[in-house]
Amino acid sequence: MHLILLGPVIRCLEAMIKYLTLWKKEGQEEPYVSLTRKKMLINGEEVMIEWEVGHSIRTLAMHRNAYKRMSQIQAFLGSVPQLTYQLYVTLISAEVPLGRAVLMVFSLISVTYGATLCNMLAIQIKYDEYKIRLGLLEVLCITIWRTLEITSRLLILVLFSATLKLKAVPFLLLNFLIILFEPWVKFWRSGAQMPNNIEKNFSQVGTLTVLISITVLYAGINFSCWSALQLKLADRDLVEKGQNWGHMGLHYSVRLVENVIMVLVFKFFGVKVLLNYCHSLIALQLIIAYLISIGFMLLFFQYLHPLRSLFTHNIMDYLHCVCCHQHSRGRVENLEPSFDPEERQSIV
Repeated sequence: MHLILLGPVIRCLEAMIKYLTLWKKEGQEEPYVSLTRKKMLINGEEVMIEWEVGHSIRTLAMHRNAYKRMSQIQAFLGSVPQLTYQLYVTLISAEVPLGRAVLMVFSLISVTYGATLCNMLAIQIKYDEYKIRLGLLEVLCITIWRTLEITSRLLILVLFSATLKLKAVPFLLLNFLIILFEPWVKFWRSGAQMPNNIEKNFSQVGTLTVLISITVLYAGINFSCWSALQLKLADRDLVEKGQNWGHMGLHYSVRLVENVIMVLVFKFFGVKVLLNYCHSLIALQLIIAYLISIGFMLLFFQYLHPLRSLFTHNIMDYLHCVCCHQHSRGRVENLEPSFDPEERQSIV
């Protein structure tokens, strides 16, 4: 809707007018202000921060947030297809001209920036009542995680496609359709009503158009990397605000299995003309790169997440609880036959 309503042009003009207005009123207080309250973690303790925000500043912040989201959309809808296509051409032609190399580098930077921004936006949306600050180390960890994840994933997709040619299309299309219809299947199974207050003056057709556009974008992002957000079409905010470890674990587990399958297809059926290097070495390097990206992801959530102290269970706690639950369940099953009904009734 931002693009359809000429958002970039209109928002840019309005922002310029607001800046000029604020510049002329320099030194004067804005007559209309609103109070903003946020929580902030200082030395492990929650501190409530309150400050006044003028209407002009709030409007500029709204435009800034819109452009941040648009940069994410531009990165994935523009740079991912471009980077994938250039990688495919490079493999087929077995040469890397300087212009193509520069284009691929800039496309990779754009995609990595979009994925990093997606992580930051996900944290801000899930913890809206907190004021969040990401340091240089946190941003660096996210950037390395996303760079390795996207690069290895796209290279595996390109090698798989170059190996099977048109035979790879059904597999890739089925993969995309599963991601696309997953939110709608959950919405249908929940029996919830379609939200009618996503945007003012939107009809049912307009709301459905917005939901379809968002699910297509969601599927496009998840096809190349984890989107960091889970869609919830029954909610007005359209996203799941809880820290869903199960969804994240399922996504990376399925993607790892898919990547291993595609790499094995390339290893055993790949055409030698594509590359002059050992296929086994390439396959091993790609899987290791994807595993390293998962390691940086676990590192971020375990130690570098700005609000990790708010997690009910962290990564290690979750794995420990799962192992303890299985171990305790096995012990209960082994000890259960030793009680007869009278003894069990007395214990209860």
